[in-house]
Amino acid sequence: MSSIVTLTINPAVDKSTSVPNLIAEKKLNCDIPKYEPGGGGINVSRALKRLGSDSTAIFPASGRTGERLQELLRAEGIEIEAVKTRNETRENFTVVDSSTNQQYRFGMPGPELSTAEASLFFSTIQNLSPQWLVLSGSLPPGISENFYADIARKAKDRGAKIIVDTSGESLKQCVEEGAFLIKPNLGELSNLVGVESLDHQSVPDAARELIAKGKCEIIVVSLGAQGACLVTKDIVETIATPTVKKLSTVGAGDSMVAGMVHVLSNGGNLHDMVRMGVACGTAATMNPGTQLFKRADAECLYEWLKRGNVGLAKG
Repeated sequence: MSSIVTLTINPAVDKSTSVPNLIAEKKLNCDIPKYEPGGGGINVSRALKRLGSDSTAIFPASGRTGERLQELLRAEGIEIEAVKTRNETRENFTVVDSSTNQQYRFGMPGPELSTAEASLFFSTIQNLSPQWLVLSGSLPPGISENFYADIARKAKDRGAKIIVDTSGESLKQCVEEGAFLIKPNLGELSNLVGVESLDHQSVPDAARELIAKGKCEIIVVSLGAQGACLVTKDIVETIATPTVKKLSTVGAGDSMVAGMVHVLSNGGNLHDMVRMGVACGTAATMNPGTQLFKRADAECLYEWLKRGNVGLAKG
């Protein structure tokens, strides 16, 4: 089993297609649909695979869609631990209007999980005893907001380092429990420290407020198109996003998490960690639709960031 485990409690099969023109009340002829595995932790595992790091993806799966999700992941060489549940795995739908290149994303509600089903994930993680545990993505109906926090507490007791990429009350509960690394955006960090809003200049003080309380060790604040800010008790470093031609932002956040976990799990330092995260997140925006990133793009951007942004990033 891999030392890296990702948990996706609300996965999906992402179905995408395109039409020449998106017109209401008309029968539209779509291109052949494309199916991809989706969900925060699942995308992290997929991105890690592209970087050459193995992981085990844990997720609920049921019905024909659940079977397809497992087949898609096996086809990518991802090691999986699918937890059988009673309700069918969801399918999301994306349509691109070719005339405008605008993307329309339809997210379906996740299937409800029972308390008994939720408990299966605790035992699955305990059996794997990961060194790194990534908790990523939204929660489905029926799951308490403290679910990830409960997972984190039990996994920490067994020596796992917890990396969290979620939002809302679920993120807040995880931070209260304590995590090794979190990746909030500006709005999420504002909520965590109880202020209405933050600007880039106030990020370090806000992040260190959480760190000083023992809530987490490392905070990487996603600044969107402006890059990311790494904060620890000893370090503050902002990495600007390389300029590239952006085609889609889907999967950029998950790719960023994967880049950071890849470096950490291979013994890298925090400076390289945040640069690889920004490189992978940026590389993901260079591809259309729900694709993640090409390894060559990520490695090129990473080397560019390590050189101190000498020269021009290629779009």
